[in-house]
Amino acid sequence: MEIRLALIGLGWAVRELWAPRILAHPGFRVVAVHDPDPAATAWAAARFPAARSLGDPGGLRSGDVDLAVVATPNHLHATTAIPLLARGIATFVEKPVCLSAAEAAALAAAERAGGARLLSGTAAWYRADVTAVRELLPELGPLRSMELSWIRAAGVPAPGGWFTERRRAGGGALVDLGWHLITVGMRLVSWPPVAQVIGAVSADFLARSGAEATWRGSPGGPERELAPKDVEDTVRGVLALDGGPLVGLTAAWASHAVRDVTRVVLEGADARAELTCTFGLSPNGVGSSLVLHRNGRAEPIEPPPETRGAEYRRQLDHLPALLTDPAQRGVASAEVIRTIDVIERLYRSAGAPRPTA
Repeated sequence: MEIRLALIGLGWAVRELWAPRILAHPGFRVVAVHDPDPAATAWAAARFPAARSLGDPGGLRSGDVDLAVVATPNHLHATTAIPLLARGIATFVEKPVCLSAAEAAALAAAERAGGARLLSGTAAWYRADVTAVRELLPELGPLRSMELSWIRAAGVPAPGGWFTERRRAGGGALVDLGWHLITVGMRLVSWPPVAQVIGAVSADFLARSGAEATWRGSPGGPERELAPKDVEDTVRGVLALDGGPLVGLTAAWASHAVRDVTRVVLEGADARAELTCTFGLSPNGVGSSLVLHRNGRAEPIEPPPETRGAEYRRQLDHLPALLTDPAQRGVASAEVIRTIDVIERLYRSAGAPRPTA
């Protein structure tokens, strides 16, 4: 079965994550593209010459495509996806899927009204080492604590562009990196209710020279100099889960560290699993290391080897099943509602302002 795709928004996520894997995948064909930037449209035309260029995503109809991929700037995610869903077009929305609980509710309502499927995800869930952690869960016993952290050495994305402007990005490291950590961690424990949330944010590195993610690229021109830098570069939080472990969460675009490191640590009554790796595509990351601690011994676990970025191809491989499995209806929208609830509660606890229209 070939899946016809529409790519809405042709920025970094599509150029670096989606396009290379779609071009190499026999199960997908891009039939429509949209971006207000003529240079982006020209880029897409060179790679997907048979695709129709849309002047407006509103011109897309349910019979035209099997799935629309929304990868616009953050503040346009929900407003772009809602009318697509309402017209019966299955839609995958890049994270952060939305910026508020109200937007999450509107997305769920549009999904129900149009009868289409809302999809979202985090490719990290499909990493081989994260899968290995999932397989260790039965050996850990009842979970007592969980540590989720993604700390970059220097990784502020596009400083001075929309990524560092609260109004358009919705937030900083919490919205960008934290969305992935929350999704992975809460899926591991099957999304129990979150009873209490404590959070703190800071921005010690946001304007510091050398803190930029040069590997991500950045916009040029006046926008780079004039756009506000009013988001956090670091969030630290604690989540108390009903009947579950205490969760420590840290996400940082930049730090005093040398390398970009992600850690997922699960402490159980019977054993402790420690995964050290680097989510995403940073060239300044570390190799994957998974260790099971029990009875005073450390047992290295060897996940299957994989190339950097393999999880994005694996996420693509799973899309057909997510589109057709009746059990998946409403799953993504429910997860989005839970995720944005945790994010908003962390910001409220930290006293951080939220975006305004």
